[in-house]
Formats: sequence, C-alpha cells, structure tokens
Amino acid sequence: MSRDNVIAKRYAQALYEVAGTQGIVSEVRQQLQLVSEALNGDADVLRFLGTPGIEASEKTELVKKAIGDRVSSIVLNIVTLLIERGRYAAIGEVYAAYSRIADKASGESRATIYTALPLSAVELSKVVQQFSSLSGSRIIGEQIVDPSLIGGVKVRIGDKIYDGSLSGKLERLSKQMNSQAL
Repeated sequence: MSRDNVIAKRYAQALYEVAGTQGIVSEVRQQLQLVSEALNGDADVLRFLGTPGIEASEKTELVKKAIGDRVSSIVLNIVTLLIERGRYAAIGEVYAAYSRIADKASGESRATIYTALPLSAVELSKVVQQFSSLSGSRIIGEQIVDPSLIGGVKVRIGDKIYDGSLSGKLERLSKQMNSQAL
C-alpha cells in the first residue's frame, strides 16, 4: 500500500468516526464525493492549489468561500486540513477510503457492473443478487456500458474483478494458446 493510500485511509477513518458520532455518515460521503469531483475535475483549481507562491491560508479561504455553505463543518475542516498540509490531491483517495469504511461498517459493497449493452432493471437486479450471495454482503450496483466487452458481464467489487465478458474470455484463450505455442 502506498504512503498516500495509508494517509488517505487515516484521514478517512478519523472523518468516519466523527461523522458516525454526529449521525451523518451518508451525508458526509455525498459531500466528499461532490468536493472530490469539483476539485479533481477542474484543472484550473488544481493548478491554483498547487501553486507554491500562494499561501495555504489564501487557498483555504477561497475554498471555504466556494464550498463552505454547501458542506458540513467536518467536511470543510478535512478539506482545509488537506490543503494546509499540501495534500489537496488526496481528496479523491480520502473519499474512496471513506466509502470503503462506511460500506464495510454497514455490511454493503459497491459494485461496478460493466456490460456491452444496457441491462434492464430486472437483469441488473439479478446480477446484483447473484454477486450479493457470492460476496456475502449487500451489493449496491452501478452499471457502465462498455461496448468493447462484446458480450457478457464484468463486475468489480472493491479490488476483485469477475470477468465473464466475451472479450475477457477471448483474451484468456489467446494467452493460453500463445503459451502452448512456445
């Protein structure tokens, strides 16, 4: 595990504990996601935050003015702390770590379900049910259409990938045939 991931996990754990005592775990998750997307999605903001000639206090004041009334005080505090310590780029990792901690505590897991064509609600529900029983936790599924899969389904739950796609099968077959040809 990289040093940045360890640091992000520590911030996320502390944030989760505070959010838990205040009963706002899910609200904090949503707010962290919005802040992460806003900061990481704008090159100008990242450039501004990364400019060494600008004092950290100026950076935090600008961020407070931009998001201060839209997020809870604990989210604002963690964001300003990350900026002050020069770790503003880790907000996405803090959000991801926080989400994993919150999911684990609630017995849930998030899954990304990749398909070549869109699934109906019933089909998506069946995939989610199957992987819920496989993983032993309640799965919250998000579908992403990826035509390069050709067919089948690929599911990512945390660090695990279950690849039942046609392109994945063809790739494994190709590797197997190439290793036998040697």
